[in-house]
Amino acid sequence: MDGNAIVLTNGQLGKAPAKTAHGLIRGTSRYNIIGVIDEAAAGRDAGEVVDGTHRNIPVFATLTEAVRQLPTIHYCLVGVATKGGVLPSDMKELLKNVMQHGISVVNGLHEFLNDMPDMVALARENNVKLIDVRRPKPRHELHFWTGRIREVTCPRVAVLGTDCNLGKRTTARFLVEACRKAGLKAEMIYTGQTGWMQGGNYGFVFDSTPNDFVSGEVEHAIVSCFEREKPDVMFIEGQSSLRNPSGPCGSEFLLSGEARYVVLQHAPARRFFDDNPTLASPIPPIATEIELIEKFYGAKVLAVTLNTQRLTLEQARQYQQQYEAELGIPVVLPLEDGVGRILPLVEAILNAELGLWNAEKK
Repeated sequence: MDGNAIVLTNGQLGKAPAKTAHGLIRGTSRYNIIGVIDEAAAGRDAGEVVDGTHRNIPVFATLTEAVRQLPTIHYCLVGVATKGGVLPSDMKELLKNVMQHGISVVNGLHEFLNDMPDMVALARENNVKLIDVRRPKPRHELHFWTGRIREVTCPRVAVLGTDCNLGKRTTARFLVEACRKAGLKAEMIYTGQTGWMQGGNYGFVFDSTPNDFVSGEVEHAIVSCFEREKPDVMFIEGQSSLRNPSGPCGSEFLLSGEARYVVLQHAPARRFFDDNPTLASPIPPIATEIELIEKFYGAKVLAVTLNTQRLTLEQARQYQQQYEAELGIPVVLPLEDGVGRILPLVEAILNAELGLWNAEKK
């Protein structure tokens, strides 16, 4: 673990733009999250704001209060995903204050702190680090697809979605944790900046990777994980969705990563891609997404997981029953119920593949 950290959410804690913060509050092995700065939620516990679970992470209205009440703070993490990845001017001023307190900054936005001369000079003056998680890798560190993916024998499950910002990463982490508790050796391939901040060992930042290298980076992460960890199963964090016109994604995991199984995340209350009616691009029915995945890509959808945003629990249960009757596969509410119902499906895959391996060996 790198050290104690606070998270900035710019008044957005508990809302969709603070999804990076939500992931960090739920758990990270890279940083010890000891506080959040969010004026709108000040005085509350961050975990209770995010999902009703007390995590002993206090929310402060100001940096001054946080510094006065908390133990030594080593890092400050930008916990919001802004439109276009731009750093808001008020947050930039706050980050300057952060550095003046001797605290390093970790930034997951597309706008890089190391490209701002005033921020670089202030960091040097206060002997702190500026870490831009989304800065693209140099060319010599990138990988082309080679076909080595076919040497990987453990099953891969891609956690895809019908849209962006649905909680795919959280569901993937839940699945890894459930498998480990059941005695399985499970690993996660992260594909976003939050996955790195949470301490992911294998993966890359998808939307900071030149298109020519995306397939190779997918393959490299999976092959590296397989060679070093020898896991029973891998879960691949999805991004956006196959048919989101503002950022289609997912085929790389199914084709280049040869993920033969899928857990599909869906938000029943969401009607348009990016949750934005002005795009005039309605999200297709979930049954057609499953048909696309299974017929076009040849992958099996094991289960559907529901994001229950803007739904009462009763409404969520109604959708759960409706989809199970319509689709004929388990439909799970990860935040409310966990992902335990998916675990037997993963175990069945492992048993089936072990049987095939033994048959081939004979």
